[in-house]
Amino acid sequence: MNTSLTVARRAALRARAAAPRIRCYATPAAPAPTTPAPLTSTLAEDDDPQLSDYPRLPFVSKQTRPALGWEDPQFRRNFGETLHEQEEVLSMWGPDVPVVPPQSALRWFSIAVFGFVSFGVFCTYAKPAMPAVRREYPFGGLVTELGGMEENKARVEADSEAEE
Repeated sequence: MNTSLTVARRAALRARAAAPRIRCYATPAAPAPTTPAPLTSTLAEDDDPQLSDYPRLPFVSKQTRPALGWEDPQFRRNFGETLHEQEEVLSMWGPDVPVVPPQSALRWFSIAVFGFVSFGVFCTYAKPAMPAVRREYPFGGLVTELGGMEENKARVEADSEAEE
């Protein structure tokens, strides 16, 4: 009886492994990558001797993966999946993947800066002229009538401690 029980267990495990998993999501499961895509780079194949036979995975953030269909949906990966050498940068907690290409973002930022600067220049040159004529005094601005330039200088205040 003991042998029939082990045979039944083995048959159940094989059936469970062969049967498709039941999904509770509204979208169909995206097939997980089974083999890593080769990294296309100009570096030599043996550029880091510490990696030796570790697979060269593509430098793609996990934020670009579909949200559903993973055994660990928070990190968007399956159990036993090979981690990238720089997993901390490419994980879900790494830097965000830009939604706008950097060239477009720079172009629109430049247009916005140019708009603000041109508006400021326009406001500088578009101010109205003075509505009245500036006051003019005869005899060089009444210098002699007010006692000359030396008498109209600002007074120097004496130090209060020196007077005491």
